[in-house]
Amino acid sequence: MKHFKTLTEMHRANGFPLPENPMINLIHCKGTCSITEREFTSDFFMIGFKKLKSGVMMYGRTKYDHDHGSMSFIKPRQVIQMQNLEFEEDGFMILIHEDFLIGHNLHSDIKKYGYFDYEANEALHLSPREEEIVWELFRKIDLEIYNNQDEYSREIILAHIDSILKYAQRFYKRQFINRQQVSGKTVSKFDSALKEYFKNGSLHTNGLPSVQLLANQLNISPRYLSDLLKQESGKTALELIHIYTISEAKNLLKVADQSVAEIAYTLGFENPPYFSRLFKKEVGVSPNQFKKQMVN
Repeated sequence: MKHFKTLTEMHRANGFPLPENPMINLIHCKGTCSITEREFTSDFFMIGFKKLKSGVMMYGRTKYDHDHGSMSFIKPRQVIQMQNLEFEEDGFMILIHEDFLIGHNLHSDIKKYGYFDYEANEALHLSPREEEIVWELFRKIDLEIYNNQDEYSREIILAHIDSILKYAQRFYKRQFINRQQVSGKTVSKFDSALKEYFKNGSLHTNGLPSVQLLANQLNISPRYLSDLLKQESGKTALELIHIYTISEAKNLLKVADQSVAEIAYTLGFENPPYFSRLFKKEVGVSPNQFKKQMVN
């Protein structure tokens, strides 16, 4: 598998004009915008906008083949493949070497944008007004790169990229709300999957369910699932797993003739002290204290 360490290396391999700045470049996609049809990885963050007419783009485990305007966000060293991409209208790619962020707030802030961990089929779909906002920011970055860069250029470019990322976060929240209206609450489906896991005996054979496992059952990436649940319920997937588990623990502490350690093992905790810490965090008292209160 090909790995691109520099923008120059990627551009030469694909016959693109060499970048003005070796750390960041914009590719204006007119009709098509493929980068080597074989799988590849890179040291870049990639932000793309395209209205795909045909072809397949893959990152993560899934294919992206939608025909609506959308944005995708790819992090360094993520496996990518683009095959026979053809667009309905112009698109773009922004390639940012990870070292370009060193010393800037974005070096750490970019990690909080969970959509860099989404699957290809969870790309961001933009309304016409949202498209205008993103294109305007793209044009500002383009102007700064090709207009005699100086000591202010990097800061201005990164400020515009930061704006794109913040807008994307806002637009995804809008998409979550729209998805909820179309397909129902994800939190209800998550709760059903969680209840079934406890009911069918998986707890005793496999331990506590992971976010990854439940996300796979719902055909959603773990990060997208957690962000959807956070939007709908105010809680992440892991927090909801803990809440459900502690609810089961309360019931067992009240009715079962078992020690706290035995109940912890019954609920899939390999470490009873961890169970006790989690219980106290959620309930406010230790399992032993809760059990005594129920007896009294």
